[in-house]
This record gives sequence, C-alpha cells and structure tokens, in this order.
Amino acid sequence: MAQISLSFEGVDDAELINRITTALMMVDGVESAEVGRHGAEVDGRVRREALIEALAPLKVKVR
Repeated sequence: MAQISLSFEGVDDAELINRITTALMMVDGVESAEVGRHGAEVDGRVRREALIEALAPLKVKVR
C-alpha cells in the first residue's frame, strides 16, 4: 500500500474539506484519507493522477 501526499491552495472551510474527503474516498483503491486545509495524506493502491482528477470538479488547486 502506498501513501500519497497532496498539497492544496484555497481550501478554507470545513465544508470543502468534507467534500474533498468524500471525493478522495470514492476513488477506487483508496483505503484512507486524512484531509486538512493545506493538504491530504492518502493511503491505498491508487495513482496520484486519479486523486487529482477526483478533485477537479471541486476546483481545488493541487500542488
């Protein structure tokens, strides 16, 4: 199982953090996701690109 770190910009409220968490957890292969204002730590068998794609509809800027 791999751990992938994502860094965010512009995430400033709990509602968006909850939406990010839900989007990441829905990606096939994700076992867990710890999300905060500045980023996320995701465990599972998943590609970084798939995580970034899942966040695109939320307009989250991933670094």
